[in-house]
Amino acid sequence: MKVAIVHDWLTAMRGGERVLEVFCELFPNADLYTLIHIPGSISNVIEDRNIRTSFIQKLPMVKKHYRSFLPLFPLAIESFHLKEYDFILSSSHCVAKGVIPPPGTLHISYIYTPMRYIWDLYQDYFGKGRVGWFSGKIIGIFAHYLRMWDAISSNRVDYFIAISNYVAKRVEKYYRREAEVIHPPVDIQRFRLHDKKEDFFLIVSTFVPYKKINLAIEAFNRLGYPLKIIGSGPEEKALRSIARSNVEFMGWQPDEFVAEVYSKCRALIFPGEEDFGIVPLEAMASGRPVIAYGRGGVLETVVPYDLQNKGERETPTGLFFYQQNPDSLIDSVRRFDQIERDFDPVAIRNHTLQWDREIFKDKIRRYIFGRLGLKC
Repeated sequence: MKVAIVHDWLTAMRGGERVLEVFCELFPNADLYTLIHIPGSISNVIEDRNIRTSFIQKLPMVKKHYRSFLPLFPLAIESFHLKEYDFILSSSHCVAKGVIPPPGTLHISYIYTPMRYIWDLYQDYFGKGRVGWFSGKIIGIFAHYLRMWDAISSNRVDYFIAISNYVAKRVEKYYRREAEVIHPPVDIQRFRLHDKKEDFFLIVSTFVPYKKINLAIEAFNRLGYPLKIIGSGPEEKALRSIARSNVEFMGWQPDEFVAEVYSKCRALIFPGEEDFGIVPLEAMASGRPVIAYGRGGVLETVVPYDLQNKGERETPTGLFFYQQNPDSLIDSVRRFDQIERDFDPVAIRNHTLQWDREIFKDKIRRYIFGRLGLKC
């Protein structure tokens, strides 16, 4: 059986690329198609595949500004010729699910989200104050076209697998399709408990609008508490400009360093509304609690301290704030000061074991092989 794996782009190791690693292990002889590949930016497990890129790869300044070519992405993903393949597995948060499969070829899409730039987060990326008036009008025209393409191209998928119930509801809303839910994996073995925590809070994130890093910075500017931020992205300059001396930008760091910092922080701050949220699980795998905005995928992974007040027996793994503004986050951090000792690092880590990488690998293998009519 000849297999093609399709992934939006290969420019860094994030949650989607952790999933892609598992797909590459399940189908070691598969060809890997992607819009753009920056060599050295991803793990050897992925780099060792036969990687085929689109014409986007050859455009000027594409490595730094590939998102600027968004209107060309549908054309680029449709340019792949997949006639020779018996099975297509797309790993999609943008356009990968829109490849054109030949008749008789099974296409399963593992979907992280319907294209967020044009649906529910359009205003966060291109709303008032984000782009100029003229640019806004041009982007609006392209967004209309992209929404139509995104909805129509969903019919090219035989089966959807969503990363969370939260995403499955959006797949139903925008595509009118049902999706099986299989949560993404966390490589629990990468993370360790640390004997002593240090006096700082932590953010691990890319710097894009919907992550709401600015909200956390504003809150910690007022609190004066130490906040370390690991990550990078297009909003870095703007974020640095509003941060006070208690906020430390550490840049993008290797996995080993990030795991070490997770284990030493007081708590992870997670101010965005995420489709699932690998970062909170990584922090919890390190035994550290999470202070998160109480919407999105975290509702499926974080056990809020509030349950204690309702007589629930589940061990709490974090604390939610329910209004996405600095005041609400400040209130939660101050409440955390009072209840910090109630969080058990060992129990928090044990909670994450259900999302271990090997469990995910077994679930996804069983689902895909079942659809293919193969034995596991």
